[in-house]
Amino acid sequence: MKMKAAVLYQPGKPLVVEEVELDDPGENEVMVKLVGTGVCHTDLGVQEKGLVMPMVLGHEGAGIVYEAGPGVTTSKPGDHVVLTGAASCGRCPTCRKGPPVMCEVYRPFYFNGYLPGKHIRLHSLKGQPIHHFFMQSSFAEYAVVPADCAVKVRDDAPLDTVGVLGCGVKTGLGAVINKLRPEVGSCIAVFGCGGVGMSSIMGARLCGAGKIIAVDVLESKLKAAVEFGATHLINSKKEDAVARIRRITGGGADYSVMAVGSVDVIPPAFDCLRFGGTCVVVGAPPDGGKASVDLLSLIREKKLAGSSMGSGVSSLDIPAWVDLFMQGRLPLDRLVSRRYPLAEINTAFKALAGGKVIKPLIVFE
Repeated sequence: MKMKAAVLYQPGKPLVVEEVELDDPGENEVMVKLVGTGVCHTDLGVQEKGLVMPMVLGHEGAGIVYEAGPGVTTSKPGDHVVLTGAASCGRCPTCRKGPPVMCEVYRPFYFNGYLPGKHIRLHSLKGQPIHHFFMQSSFAEYAVVPADCAVKVRDDAPLDTVGVLGCGVKTGLGAVINKLRPEVGSCIAVFGCGGVGMSSIMGARLCGAGKIIAVDVLESKLKAAVEFGATHLINSKKEDAVARIRRITGGGADYSVMAVGSVDVIPPAFDCLRFGGTCVVVGAPPDGGKASVDLLSLIREKKLAGSSMGSGVSSLDIPAWVDLFMQGRLPLDRLVSRRYPLAEINTAFKALAGGKVIKPLIVFE
């Protein structure tokens, strides 16, 4: 079918919104008519540096199943779904032993430009292959994805909003709920108040954390963090974040989240912990990036851990979190700063890159 999509032809250049061809879904694939999709910092990074060109980005989509390919048993036309790259096959050794988010079947296809089986379903009108992103490519009116990447959710949830659970929100929420699992009344510091960091703050509040400390360099983001549950705010440009956290907590945080894509933030996020505390890194540092921490702290039971895509099982987490949103306990709608039509996607990219919005949404008619 012919449809509109935003295509990245050259790194560092604006996306080109144009008509492309989308093939029918193959075996164990579904075609989804997109209702909305979030714009994530991961999209920004690829737009700036490139992967395999040309490519349609986007990996936080949600919509309605339009067509199911042969062998699909998990969804049918008309189902409301959230799309996620963090699918698990349930059969490979990593899925069986854990963590399933590192599935050996799907993980290799996050960034290589193909769907599993090395298929390409996107083409220009002249027949040129257009590569996929995160097995999704949701900056388009329709997407063909592996059936396991389409997580069925309740029909009454607003799809344009809950689509953010596909990546960024899932990453921040899951890092706290699935990985750290903070005790009621515990102290947690979150470094970075973008979409992932705000989601970590929401997760900390859901878990009943007593002190939730937001750390950022932008006053606007710190002010917004209060709406999501932050109890204390620190502008790390104006004061020593580690010293302030130790004063607030009486010795150090029980947990910390590093939600910034910079290795420079890892040392303070680790140093602010009490003995026995845990820091989880979710902000994606550059490939090959290195950070120094005090190794003696490891002997003192401090832990440095990582979390990818929420460290959980998407087919279980996403429907549960949609329920929490519908109950008014997870304010995803407040996270969405502004909605843009596909034609204005480059404006949305600039707003996110400039820190003017927390989570921009692309919406479709």
